[in-house]
Amino acid sequence: MSSIRVIIAKPGLDGHDRGAKVVARALRDAGVEVIYTGLHQTPEQIVSAALQEDADAIGLSILSGAHMTQFSRVLELLAEKDATDITVFGGGIIPDADIAELERMGVAKIFTPGATTTEIVDWVRSELGSTEPVG
Repeated sequence: MSSIRVIIAKPGLDGHDRGAKVVARALRDAGVEVIYTGLHQTPEQIVSAALQEDADAIGLSILSGAHMTQFSRVLELLAEKDATDITVFGGGIIPDADIAELERMGVAKIFTPGATTTEIVDWVRSELGSTEPVG
């Protein structure tokens, strides 16, 4: 059983979830426990799911252009719930200048189009620990 639990979420009105599903499957295939929340999730629903599932990380897939608002709200809610130990990362069509700002806000990593699933899996493993059971 995986020691890494990741929520993959599509916040807001963006209806394109192919990338999120590809990432979710790659992480699952690598032994990560993935909870995919589906489309049109609010930051409140995403953070609630992360807390209920005892997730180590939240991965947001945002293509709608609302990345600054969505990431900032998720980080704010995690802080309110005293859950800043949950790593937040994401991907999508996000300008370089915004990536720097998101990282300053506390987003651990942004993957842009062209990032491979191998890169994402390797980052999750190195950031969140091995998928090998401890013991």
